[in-house]
Amino acid sequence: MTRPYYLDEAPSAPVASNSSFLEEKAFKTRKVLLFGGINDKTAAETVRRLLALAAESDEPIQMLVSSPGGHVESGDAIHDMVRFISAPVTMIGTGWVGSAATHVYLSVPVERRVCLPNTRFLIHQPSGGAGGQASDIAIQAREVVKIRERIAGVIARETKKPLATVLVDIDRDYWMTAQEAVEYGLVGRIIEKQSDLK
Repeated sequence: MTRPYYLDEAPSAPVASNSSFLEEKAFKTRKVLLFGGINDKTAAETVRRLLALAAESDEPIQMLVSSPGGHVESGDAIHDMVRFISAPVTMIGTGWVGSAATHVYLSVPVERRVCLPNTRFLIHQPSGGAGGQASDIAIQAREVVKIRERIAGVIARETKKPLATVLVDIDRDYWMTAQEAVEYGLVGRIIEKQSDLK
């Protein structure tokens, strides 16, 4: 996967003292942030927040996504939980939404998939680092093919693209601008202001 483009490497700022305050504010406004790589830890935190917000009420939840993707099954856990809870979730893409993050993003109907103007999207097939005995490598290769077909099926279902087209598109990294993602069917509409969500 390619490295994200940086305009400038900003120095890290201390945020620990404000983190609990910001978490509380995000919870009260029914927002969930999914930023950075997707792994078991981020999946557990995201699922926990979704369950807590859904337990509080069936009012809509907004999930802001800016992630290069990550572990397939961790993305699956978030994707399935968004579809599982009764509270409707609106996905807001920002920065970049790639790989497993795109899978998460596609967990809601197209009318609830929006993005900010400079968001970039990436779809591609899963990659695996097969190793070990030849028989184990063969098993891992079969599993990667199954995952590829499943991910392609979700993209096809949610974008209304033919499965054969999606399978060709994800054979290599397939990058899209926000407008291209709208045309592809990943994104419902591009928004610029919070008021555009209403």
